[in-house]
Amino acid sequence: MIKNRNAGEKIKIDDYYYDLPNEKIAKYPLNKRNGSKLLVYKNFKICEDIFKNISNHLPENSLLVFNNTKVIQARIIFKKETGAKIEIFCLEPINPSEYNLAFQTNNKVIWKCIVGNLKKWKQGSLYKLISVGNKKIKLEVKLINNNSNTQEIEFNWSNKEYTFGDIIQLFGLTPIPPYLNRNSEDIDKERYQTVYSKIQGSVAAPTAGLHFTDKIINNIKNNEKKTEEITLHVGAGTFKPVKAKTINKHEMHTEYFSVNRKTLENIINHKGKIIAVGTTSMRTIESLYWIGIKLAFKKPELYIKQWDPYKLENKISVKESFKTIIEYLYKNNLEELHSKTQMIIIPGYKFKLVNGLITNYHMPKSTLLMLVAAFIGEDWKKVYKYALNNNFRFLSYGDSSLLMKN
Repeated sequence: MIKNRNAGEKIKIDDYYYDLPNEKIAKYPLNKRNGSKLLVYKNFKICEDIFKNISNHLPENSLLVFNNTKVIQARIIFKKETGAKIEIFCLEPINPSEYNLAFQTNNKVIWKCIVGNLKKWKQGSLYKLISVGNKKIKLEVKLINNNSNTQEIEFNWSNKEYTFGDIIQLFGLTPIPPYLNRNSEDIDKERYQTVYSKIQGSVAAPTAGLHFTDKIINNIKNNEKKTEEITLHVGAGTFKPVKAKTINKHEMHTEYFSVNRKTLENIINHKGKIIAVGTTSMRTIESLYWIGIKLAFKKPELYIKQWDPYKLENKISVKESFKTIIEYLYKNNLEELHSKTQMIIIPGYKFKLVNGLITNYHMPKSTLLMLVAAFIGEDWKKVYKYALNNNFRFLSYGDSSLLMKN
């Protein structure tokens, strides 16, 4: 286990580069969700299958943990009378700051956003009008504060029968990844969303879950494997490139997550392997251990900073850590833990709970690729070489892999 942040000085970003030809990047989803290719890495060996057969490759008595976040229509484009286009990209709520409250309110809200073409928006409000049936809705946005990299934007709308969740769905566009180099289309509304998405908040999909269908999930359950759900709202920071030469100079993005008390109990009481469906699920599950550490040692803040797992004492077991969280929830009469994580998982990290990872293929020199390298070691190169040489499709709409820790 890396003992402190300084160890990150030895991890060079260039060591996590591979050549990714543009033609390997999947620009669109396949016709069928379950038709993607599946690479299975187990016992240091690789085999290949189709994703619809994934249940055959899961260990007996597995527990799969899904991220049930729902992608919001985060991009809203306004057109000024001059013809200039201004794009508002919603990141996270400020007032109300709770996601559920922000989406349920039918009053004005303030969000942290990124404004495209900001230099063309000198002053005043921007407006957009749409018709829903025989009703017209007028959306107004105001620039409240400019924080250089992000802006605080106030949203107000004319028809208060609609919540902000309704408004963003009606006015917004699907925030597909920038590396797809295309505009979002109707197909993205459905396919850039998992079939089990429930809780609004993400501006990027937990893409490992895009391959699952209801039938596959039912098949997993029918084969005596269990499932649980957590929520982590994926932020735009997931696409943030690593520009530093060593990982200790990179600032990780922070993401909000919540976990039900019963889910915590089911995870800690599970006797078999735990499989994270996606890197977001993995970060959440592993962050939970460190939340328990903070509670056990009376640390003041219940969120995980980037380097906490490499600094905090970890002298209690996973079971003790989770019991501490559960006791905290009971004591405070809470059904869910709400927190944030900035945790970065890099080579040298010792995994506390996760035994397997279902994930797509990630960008060169990305923190997600480093997470994979932390999980399966230098064999990440063997996995990616196989995928490149055997016509696997890469990135968000690409093919899948099941990686089992040896």
